[in-house]
Amino acid sequence: MRPSDLAAATPASRDRFIDLLRVASLGTVVLGHWLMAAVSVGADGRVQVGNLLAVEPQLQLLTWVFQVMPVFFFVGGFSHALSYRSTVRRTPKAYSVFLRARLQRLLRPTVVFIGVWGAAALVLQLAGRGGGLLDISLRLVAQPLWFVGIYLAMVAFTPPLLRLHERFGWGAFGGLVAAAVVVDLLRFGLGVPYVEFLNFAFVWLAIHQLGFLRADGRLTLPYVLAGAGLVGAALLVAYGPYPLSMVGMPGEKVSNMAPPTLALLCHGLWLVGAVELLRAPAARWLSRPRVWRTVVAANGISMTAFLWHLTAMLGVYGVLLAVGARMPEPASGTWWIQVPLRILAAAMLTGVLVAVFRRFEQPSGVRESSAPRAWAGPAAALGVTLSLFGVLGLSMVGFGGLLEGRTALLIAVHVTAPVAVVMTLAGWLLVERAGRGRGATA
Repeated sequence: MRPSDLAAATPASRDRFIDLLRVASLGTVVLGHWLMAAVSVGADGRVQVGNLLAVEPQLQLLTWVFQVMPVFFFVGGFSHALSYRSTVRRTPKAYSVFLRARLQRLLRPTVVFIGVWGAAALVLQLAGRGGGLLDISLRLVAQPLWFVGIYLAMVAFTPPLLRLHERFGWGAFGGLVAAAVVVDLLRFGLGVPYVEFLNFAFVWLAIHQLGFLRADGRLTLPYVLAGAGLVGAALLVAYGPYPLSMVGMPGEKVSNMAPPTLALLCHGLWLVGAVELLRAPAARWLSRPRVWRTVVAANGISMTAFLWHLTAMLGVYGVLLAVGARMPEPASGTWWIQVPLRILAAAMLTGVLVAVFRRFEQPSGVRESSAPRAWAGPAAALGVTLSLFGVLGLSMVGFGGLLEGRTALLIAVHVTAPVAVVMTLAGWLLVERAGRGRGATA
């Protein structure tokens, strides 16, 4: 169905603001990555990819507005709550069906992305090609997959956390916040090793829980949430061990992002409260047919664009280096003048990649199971777990060194790219099979 048809068929009850937030948050991340990339050529001729925020540290304050991943996870909580409740109403033993329905537009384009880049990396290694920007690209293009892994965890934990929300309301959210506080106390106060990785769950799931509260109309004081989050983040950065930047910085001893910290959680509260304050004017704007058609069209390709946007950006720089273009010093006057042209070129190349791969983001056409088998739930849970650790591992090790056994440390386990790829693929197949078991039809 065309975006215009989908837009025309939108029921009056749909919360269009949530769709706008989904598109806007991913779009902001893409634009931020394009802007932050600081590619230069050293005196020895080696290509380096740095971070603009490291070159110009005063710009790190902008991450308090433009680090919007918490908004996307908040939107996910809202959507998952509605989707799971709808699935339970029409399907017994709904877990496997819910997982497949929520993960189709996430895992299918991700598996294709991994397959294309994995095959390309293998061919390049067998041909003995490497060095320069190519080696950097094989590592960098996989980094956004961390987001996919965290999102998989959110979908997987939706049923139990939604039950906690329905029983305790704000108390369930408060429990996750308290757990994040304890983790940081153990990490920074007592130096307990590895405990910080627990905040990948507690911080992001707390933000996700806000989406449940929004779905039930219980997020009624957004200005309080925004103010408390902003003040809390400011105090933690000013007096605690937390850095100013809300995105990861090269060489930093402590990152607010990996693993997430209490400062990032406060940042998420500030952002969620701030965007909720915009809901009423945004709803009036979205009532315009042309605006809503644009949002619907963008939603249909958003994951594909997100997965391929770094490929496009690095492709632009690769062409510039190949034709011998001079790379200006990052943050210099010439560099800033060229920024709009580089972003335009990256956007155009992303558009080409989206045109090629967008079909994998569309529903498969195979309906959900009306009568899941007894093993479907455990199989789907195993599948989402395998995919979660697979994409997280791949985001850390990248696509380089496929034949050399190159590893990266995922929590306390060393993983290789081939193992991560196999885990992701096997997990996706399990989720697909479990969710369209007996009774599924085309």
